[in-house]
Parts: sequence; C-alpha cells; structure tokens
Amino acid sequence: QVQLVESGGGLVQPGGSLRLSCAASRSIFSINAMGWYRQGSGKQRELVAVIGSGGTTTYEDSVKGRFTISTDNARNTAYLQMNSLKPEDTAVYYCYAIYREQIYWGQGTQLTVST
Repeated sequence: QVQLVESGGGLVQPGGSLRLSCAASRSIFSINAMGWYRQGSGKQRELVAVIGSGGTTTYEDSVKGRFTISTDNARNTAYLQMNSLKPEDTAVYYCYAIYREQIYWGQGTQLTVST
C-alpha cells in the first residue's frame, strides 16, 4: 500500500503561484506514476499532470506552460508547481499514485484563485 499526504493548498490571487506537495509512504522508485487530478465545484474530476517512473510528464492542455510536476526521490515527494494561476484553476486537487496496478489517493487540498 501507499499512503499519500498532501499539503500546500490555499488562497492565491490571479497571476500568483503556489506549490502543492504529495509525500508518499514508500520509495518513489517503487511507484509507477504520480500525479494530480482536480475537481472544481460542479465539475467532473480531471487529470492535471502526471509523472511516470522514468520522468516522463503529461499535462492537461489548460495548464501546459504554467504547471510543472516533479519529484524529489530523497524525500519520496512529488510537487506541482503552479504559476500564472487563474480563477478557473480553483478546485480541490487530489494527489494520486499508481503502485502495483492499484491507484492510491491523497486527502485532497483546496486551491482557490480569487481577488
């Protein structure tokens, strides 16, 4: 199993930046992929970004060029750096990990982009 603990959400103004963290309970080397989904109010959950065990990254079109996903293997932690934030980025962000063909979820963290 994998336990995931998220942190870093909050309130930020449009154009601002924020970084989400997702700490895993086991070595990232053993995890096939990590990433984030988000779910805005009244919207379906959508994939934001994912990073594979080989470092390959994929982003949802609306965040390309603004968000960057990365991992720190020494800390068993994935990060989502979010820049140039927009009100439409407001959502609950859920970290996930795929380990031995099962998906594990973090508790979710709220990001609100507003003046």
